[in-house]
Amino acid sequence: MIPPVLPTYNRAPLTFVKGEGAWLTESDGRRFLDMGAGIAVNALGHAHPALVEALTRQAEKLWHVSNLYHIPEQQALAERLVAETFADTVFFTNSGTESCELAVKMARKYWHAQGTPRSEIVTFGGAFHGRSTAAIAAAGSEKMTAGFGPLMPGFVHVPWGDHEALRAAVTERTAAVLIEPVQGEGGIRVLPDQCLRGLRALCDETGALLVLDEVQCGMGRTGRLFAHEWAGVAPDIMMVAKGIGGGFPLGAVLATETAGAPMTAGTHGSTYGGNPLACAVGLAVMEIVAQPEFLAEVRARAGQLRQGLESLVATHPEVFEQVRGAGLMLGLKCRLPAAEVMKAGFAEELITVPAADNVVRLLPPLTLTTEEAEEALRRLDRAADAARAAARAA
Repeated sequence: MIPPVLPTYNRAPLTFVKGEGAWLTESDGRRFLDMGAGIAVNALGHAHPALVEALTRQAEKLWHVSNLYHIPEQQALAERLVAETFADTVFFTNSGTESCELAVKMARKYWHAQGTPRSEIVTFGGAFHGRSTAAIAAAGSEKMTAGFGPLMPGFVHVPWGDHEALRAAVTERTAAVLIEPVQGEGGIRVLPDQCLRGLRALCDETGALLVLDEVQCGMGRTGRLFAHEWAGVAPDIMMVAKGIGGGFPLGAVLATETAGAPMTAGTHGSTYGGNPLACAVGLAVMEIVAQPEFLAEVRARAGQLRQGLESLVATHPEVFEQVRGAGLMLGLKCRLPAAEVMKAGFAEELITVPAADNVVRLLPPLTLTTEEAEEALRRLDRAADAARAAARAA
């Protein structure tokens, strides 16, 4: 008999009832150190006072009016995002998947407005852009697409890191190239700065738009407000979600005036996108995350955590193979099954997140303290010992 909640998730045997900062309380009273942050969503941790205040204040005034009317909170957040980024215009969504849908539509609409039949989107192996029909077609992996055909056409898939295949794939039919500066679900694979610069140059050369998916790696996660800033380049369109709402459902598509201009009245919409509650929280997140001092702390904590993880790899060569990632978006490539390492972590009251390529992801709140980072490393050290002992006993 099918359960009341559709069983599409392989859930861990944990039920959290309260969160504070980097800590989660289980229904039985145990306190877990959260190094997953809801898969990079809780950028400021759980129940951050500034976000609670912003949400409570807005909830007492107005929840929803629809996009048939002007929404002051939406306007204020859009202005802040434009001021802090390459973008000239912003459309608000509820999720990364919705942001992907609009980014694809926007890229194709751009070329349609010019009377040019360019509709193909070039994407990369290992990508994850969401779970909608367009998003799974963009990623193209059998795991996500099996049984859901026929898939949306118009996506060209290129192996990750294959420069020759990329250049061959970008043709006069290419509307855009879509890529994550750091692949999350794909195993914490970082696109080198020189490759992103080369991709920007290739798009400039061919006219294709550059679309960046910063749903997971954006909003301060790498130590800059957005990951592409490290390479000193800017996209034409960018997808954002997860951390922008700090735990409240919110996403956005940011675009240059050129890329966004064809999206005129009636070409796209969202019932809840950019509602007063979400935008009030998003503005509170931006007020904190966009501060240079805050980002400097993220980089300091990232350096501390990475150094500790490198030591763990050296200490546990039977368990770990490699540290990957950037900023506080880190991964441990495992030799033992990553699921077993995560399970051992649960026993140590430590939360991590799985990824492809046998990787354990660490995506802690950006507010992680020095002491919490050290405690996470200690718990991961004990989890590695337990996982190794279990493997030897099997």
